[in-house]
Amino acid sequence: MPVCPLDFRYGRPEMKAIFDEERRLERILDVEAALALAQSRVGNIKDDHAAVIKKTAALRYVKLERVQEIDSEINHEITAIVRALSEQCGESGKFIHLGATSNDILDTAAALQIKDAIDALEKILDVFKKTLAARSREHRDTIMIGRTHGQYALPITFGLKVANYALEVNRHQQRIAEAKKRILVGKMSGAVGTGAGFGPKAREIQQVMMEQLGLGIEEGPTQIVARDRYVELMAILANIATSVEKFATEVRNLQRGEIGEVSEPFDDAVQVGSSTMAHKRNPVTAENVCGLARIVRGFMTPAMESAILWHERDLTNSSAERFFVPHSFILLDDILGKTEKMYRNLVVNKDRMWSNLQRAGSVIMAESVMMALVSKGMGRQDAHELIRKCSMDAQNAGENFKSHLMANEGVTALMSEGELDAALDPKSYLGSTLATVDNILDIVG
Repeated sequence: MPVCPLDFRYGRPEMKAIFDEERRLERILDVEAALALAQSRVGNIKDDHAAVIKKTAALRYVKLERVQEIDSEINHEITAIVRALSEQCGESGKFIHLGATSNDILDTAAALQIKDAIDALEKILDVFKKTLAARSREHRDTIMIGRTHGQYALPITFGLKVANYALEVNRHQQRIAEAKKRILVGKMSGAVGTGAGFGPKAREIQQVMMEQLGLGIEEGPTQIVARDRYVELMAILANIATSVEKFATEVRNLQRGEIGEVSEPFDDAVQVGSSTMAHKRNPVTAENVCGLARIVRGFMTPAMESAILWHERDLTNSSAERFFVPHSFILLDDILGKTEKMYRNLVVNKDRMWSNLQRAGSVIMAESVMMALVSKGMGRQDAHELIRKCSMDAQNAGENFKSHLMANEGVTALMSEGELDAALDPKSYLGSTLATVDNILDIVG
């Protein structure tokens, strides 16, 4: 009976397949085969034995059910796999796992899985970035009110908002690319990392193996690959999850009834928003993304604690990593896919953006008027205090900001009504917004 929601509710097939039990066994067998080939390359075993092991180290011969059967008897997973493989290799079976310790195999196999998972993650990140860039380009000039502290601030464009998201995704791509050389490493250095079991050609065996597998080498092994590498990986995944939650939170906020500037796509023909309130169009995808992103970030604690091991190794990391590595990748991939689709089909209400800008009133142009006064010779601090008093008086009285400005001699002594109207026009106070959008779009490609 499935218990984990990954089994029946969350996750996309490609990423889930990378971490399923058979794929994990397959990667372990790949490492055992690479070890045999490396041993033959340096002359420790005969080539024909390595060829048999290479051929037989496959799911066609080594069945998961048999491994589980042996493991249930001996309570040691890697030994169970070695025995199941040996049963299929005949005389060559005596050369399987020669000189190796369990984590030589497990950590290297995990690196292969993580490599596959990062490849999948890079694909969806690139798709997501392109979607955000396309929406930014589409709404480069769509003016809206910017908000700080949840309050009306200054005019921006929706294109600028989304361009910044695309640039953030671009930085995540760079982080992954830069970190892969530290994260995607394996080891073949035996118990406590000395390589003694492999003989005088231990380092050569490791070099040959990792070249075969397309991995880097743990230069300073104990009995395991150093777990600071896993902490770095999880920090990157958590960072991406945080960005995705931010992007989803913006949709949730802008979809609020009193704002109504964007909304998730909603299938009017069949989709149900509420079991009782039939009128509802809830931002359920964005809310789902936010909830799952918090799970990904939550895995940072066990990841860091799993890096604190006794002496050359202990087993406290093993059980935790079986959860946080696959779950983090699967959930992150899931929410990236959902958020990409949400932004690709996002309903952008340009009319509501403009009406909200108008509803905010001309007082939002206080900075523009202040800067205009400064350009006319008034000191910046004096201009700020004058505009602050006018804006507060206007808001407290529920009156038009312009009328308070026109009644102020300090303003009218320096500015005509026409100049004031120009300063109060939100379309004229976008600064370098459009150039910034264009620059970001050039950066993200």
